[in-house]
Order: sequence, then C-alpha cells, then structure tokens
Amino acid sequence: MEQRGKGPLSERICGLWLTAAFAFLRHMTRRAPDISRRLLLSGLLATGASAALAAPPKVSLRPVVRPRDLASLPPRKTDGAALLKAAGLSGKAGFMVADAATGAVLDAYNPVLSLPPASTAKAITALYGLEHLGSSYRFPTRLIAGGPVEGGRIKGDLILAGAGDPTLDTDTLGELAANLKAAGIFEVTGKLRIYDSGWPNVRTIDPGQPDHLGYSPAVGGVNLNFNRVHFEWKRANAGQYQVTMQARGEKFRPAVDMASMQIADRAAPIYTYAQRGGVEQWSVAQDALGKGGARWLPVRKPQAYAAETFAAIARSYGIALKIGAPAGRLPKGAQTLVSYGSAPLGDILRGMLKYSTNLTAECVGIAATQRRGGKPGSLKASGRGMADWLQDRAGAHKARFVDHSGLGDASRISAGEMVRSLVQLSPGAALQPLLKEIPMRDKNGKVQENYPAQIRAKTGTLNFVSTLAGFVEVPGNRNLAFAIFCADMDKRRALSRSERERPEGNRTWVRKARNLHLALIDQWTRQHQG
Repeated sequence: MEQRGKGPLSERICGLWLTAAFAFLRHMTRRAPDISRRLLLSGLLATGASAALAAPPKVSLRPVVRPRDLASLPPRKTDGAALLKAAGLSGKAGFMVADAATGAVLDAYNPVLSLPPASTAKAITALYGLEHLGSSYRFPTRLIAGGPVEGGRIKGDLILAGAGDPTLDTDTLGELAANLKAAGIFEVTGKLRIYDSGWPNVRTIDPGQPDHLGYSPAVGGVNLNFNRVHFEWKRANAGQYQVTMQARGEKFRPAVDMASMQIADRAAPIYTYAQRGGVEQWSVAQDALGKGGARWLPVRKPQAYAAETFAAIARSYGIALKIGAPAGRLPKGAQTLVSYGSAPLGDILRGMLKYSTNLTAECVGIAATQRRGGKPGSLKASGRGMADWLQDRAGAHKARFVDHSGLGDASRISAGEMVRSLVQLSPGAALQPLLKEIPMRDKNGKVQENYPAQIRAKTGTLNFVSTLAGFVEVPGNRNLAFAIFCADMDKRRALSRSERERPEGNRTWVRKARNLHLALIDQWTRQHQG
C-alpha cells in the first residue's frame, strides 16, 4: 500500500508501522537453540487456523454468486450516486454485501465495475497461498556446502540458499552463523554464494513509485530485513553529520558497503538514487535532516545485501568468507549443514494482513504460483497465475493482477468478484480469523465502543484509491461478506512520480472514502441482522 510519510525532517525514528512489524516478526520467530529443528511457537494461534488448513479444499464449500445474479439485482432504495455525492467523494465506486453462509446477495452498487483493489488484493493472495502451500508451510533457508567437508573445512563454496522467506532478518543470519560454527566449520576454501532457488529477481514491486519509498523494495529468493537498509544520521560538530548504513537487527548491526549515503547541499529533491560500480548510491538533501533521525530505505540488490551481511556476521564467529557471484544452481552432492524454517504461513499471513507488508504478499504469491506448477519470471507473470486460479476457483473472469500486494494500480477486480471469492474460498482456508479487526468509528473518527457487530477485513489504500473487503458478524449470529471499492483514477493518473508520497488532496479524499465504508457497514449491520 502506498504510504504518506512526512519526509526525513520529521522522521527522527523509524516509521512506527515498520517497528511494529519487526516486533511482530521477532515475537513470531523465537527459536529453539538448534536452528535446524522446526520452530516451536506458542500462543500465537490460540484462536487461529487448525491443522486442517494444510490441505486445500477440493470442492467449493459455498454456493457461488454468478455474474447474472449481479446484473439482475433490483435497484437500491438509496441511489448509489446520491450516496457518493453525500459523501463528497469524487471518482467511481462499487460495493456488494452477501450472506457468507449462502452467497445470497443482499445489497450492491456497480458490483461488476472493475477497480484497483489496492491492498485488499492481499486477502486474495492469502487465500492463494493457503490453498497451495497450507497454513503450516515454512519458508526454508539453508547453508549448504558446495564441496566436501573435511575436519571442519569446506573444500569448496558455502551457499546461502533461500526460497523467498519474507521474514528473514539479520539476527536470523546471526543464528545461522552461530550454528555453522557449532557444527564445527571454521574455514571455507571457496566463496560465499547466494542461491535463490530459481526465484525471479525483481528490482522494485512497482516501478512507478519514488525510489526512496521502503514499501516498494526488491523481491528475490533471499530477502533480508524486508529488503531494506537502515539509514541513520546524527548532527556532529560544525554542522556536519555522522551517517551509517546498516543491516540492523536487535543483536547484530553490521555496516554495509553495498549501499552508501552522501549528504548533499541542496533543498530538493530530498533523495536521489543511482547504481554505480555495484554500489547503491543514495544522496539526501542536508536541509531536510534536522538534528538527527533514521529511515529504512529499499534495497535493489538483495543478493549482495544478504551476502555482505552474512559474511560480516560470520567473521565475528571466526569464519572468514570471500563473497562470490550468485550461484545459478546447486552442485551435485551438495550437503545441507544448517537449515532454518520460517514461522508457519498462517502466522506470516496474520502479520501480513495486519501490517500490510507488500514484500510478504509478493513472496507468498510467487511461492504459491511455483507450487501450482508455474515458473514465473516476473511479478506480473505470477500475478497472472493468481488471476487464472481465481477464475477457475471463483469464476472471477475479469480479475487481473500485476502483483500480489495490490501496489500496482493496473490490477483490477470488481466488488462482486471479491465477494464471490470470499464466500467460495474463505471457508476452506479460514481467512476470516487472520484478518485484522476493524473498529467502527463515527464521522469524527471516534471509536464506537461496544458496537454490536465485529468487522474483520483488509483495508487498501493507494493515492485516490480506498478499498475495504472482508466479513462483518452482525447480531443474530449472521456473517456477511462484503467489498467496497472507491477510486478516482483521473486524479491518480494526473500525479507525477515525485508527487506520489504526499499528493495534495489525497488525505481528505481517503478520509471521506473510509467514512463511506463504515457508513455502509453500519447500514448493513442494522438491515441484515439475523
């Protein structure tokens, strides 16, 4: 999802959402000393998915809302155009609500209008991942000896092999290095190489985003710290600044040379980016820095980032490593020395749906496409695979995806197709418990305590796009599935690339859209109680 930051002047610490995401990640991945064993997690799924989620449903568990049902709906008592006008919202909108148990359509306006789903696409990605991978799936990361091991010496390369784990962090690499040392390895005669298991190397999720926005990083088979590097600055004597670029974890904070930062004597632009000589070179406007602060910046060369970070940590354990080129394949007879499994997919998806982490969505989607039998060479190709699956499983014939996170605004799905997907696919995958609880608020933004309905949904926000999709449990033990899409694509298309961080008028537009979302849900809660 696009985020509207306030720029480095006010970023004295990392964004709260990213801090919370890392905290959630660390909580999920408290591991036993032997990193090669399956992780033992407790407490996180007290009310979550059961073991039955590991197997995909073989048949539809709910009646499907057919396109002809949408076309034949009676007109709304409250005209949709009037509703939008009352909300003061420009652009177009479509919404639908259905009984989640029967699929019966209860209310709709423009249900076949295809609009960008924004981050509600992550709900589809979660269903896609759960059906093809299962809730207990763990992304593997391994240290592999590329040659014989004799007396603690690897006669050949050491290979760091990833399979797209979106939650891999610096401290995990530290544990891998510690376990490699514990396995008796003290020397590698060859080089450290990264192997990405045939994953596509994606420079940025959405090329239309400004370079410095951390929610559009690279995607690959090895992803470290959400493919972000920690940039920190402090004012020193005589108005100079001390700058660090680190692969920062809680325990390990190695500096990296593959990304550099230069302080520039200018007012704008705030950031510039270029790749030269294998180095990701950043510059920042001095006028924007203030006394000090920090920001996570995206990494475009994740293999180099992970290799340099692991080599630095390995040195602290007495293992000297020279970094070589990525490995195109694993050598015959390669021996796994240390292995690590991520948290179960169900836990990862809960974090993704709560914090709307784009990298997680892309990794889950690509892994699901591969498990389905595809070999995607790009996010767009993997997105097509997800669209094909959704057409087969839920009849979403017009849906198309250019990625799995919803960041690319060329993705399209209608409110009717989204609801149909939730009704047909969610029961077998248990999406609802993984969704974030959304509080009901009044028009002034105040949370309405003791509201009689429970809303569990995924929000979606791009510039001049606001979406919401999920479930609402209304009084009388009735469960409704809904989707609400609002977009002013004319205003969005008029934005330049540099305007996408904080476009004028977007904040007010999004607020009006969210008020409309909640007003509709409140109306449905009152009208469709069991």
